[in-house]
Amino acid sequence: MHIKIGTRASRLALWQAEHIQRLLEAGGLTSELVLIETKGDQILDRSLAKIGSKGVFTQELEDQLRAGTIDIAVHSAKDLQSSLPADLGIIAFTEREQVADVLVSRNNALSLTSGQPFVIGTSSTRRVAMLRHYCPHIKVVDMRGNLQTRLRKLDEGQCDALLLAFAGVHRMQYDDLIAEHLPVADFTPAVGQGSIAIEAAHTLPLDKLEAVRRLTNHEPTEACLKAERAYLRRLEGGCSIPVFGLATWAGQNVSLTGGIISLDGTQILRETFAGPPAEAEQLGNQLAEHILGLGGAEILLSIRANL
Repeated sequence: MHIKIGTRASRLALWQAEHIQRLLEAGGLTSELVLIETKGDQILDRSLAKIGSKGVFTQELEDQLRAGTIDIAVHSAKDLQSSLPADLGIIAFTEREQVADVLVSRNNALSLTSGQPFVIGTSSTRRVAMLRHYCPHIKVVDMRGNLQTRLRKLDEGQCDALLLAFAGVHRMQYDDLIAEHLPVADFTPAVGQGSIAIEAAHTLPLDKLEAVRRLTNHEPTEACLKAERAYLRRLEGGCSIPVFGLATWAGQNVSLTGGIISLDGTQILRETFAGPPAEAEQLGNQLAEHILGLGGAEILLSIRANL
């Protein structure tokens, strides 16, 4: 059985696709990588909120899934929109890496807790809002591009540090540049952070679907991400909306912490619900309704009016 794997061409995207390739080939399948450029890769002079976040890193891969040019598309789970087109679906989530955000700098003495003002580069509205809430002494500049591009901008002096997901930094072997791991209790990550998602068209032959799922899917991670994605979907969140969510295993249950923060960081809502993994999506919906009822609906309206 031969699998055509669609992927973006950045070093991190290739690492992820090659990881899936190794899992498939360890199970006796052959595979090849098909490199596809997305709108998010092409437009680097505007923020994600300005170019429209829906499908910005996925649309072109999804077009190739429909055309049958590729069998599966490999994504960072956090980049995959919460609502997929009716003819596509996620067939697997890989085991999750550590989920924390990290401060990356050539100066390992930098810390958000020091009170020292410095400049951080990030393109995430969630990270910007959380920095405004917890670290008002920090100046933030918009920083787009892949990890290597951002590091180049760091070295050019456009900022003193970057705020990134640990998973990407670790996979690219830049651990020595990590100045600080941010506490997830405060800097709760984006939905899906740390996992790789595999997307396919519903027309994918069943034998291929079952083989890919059997060799790549991690069921505990899948239950957690189903809860997180249901939460995000109900809030209609995307890359430009500062919604956050993290599900973990707590005994026999899935524990989901999720919330929303205003763009200026002055309002933050965060709650935790727990339930059985078989009801992961219901758990996400219940938490979302609770957050909306606490004032999240008003925060969302304000966010959308100001993007």
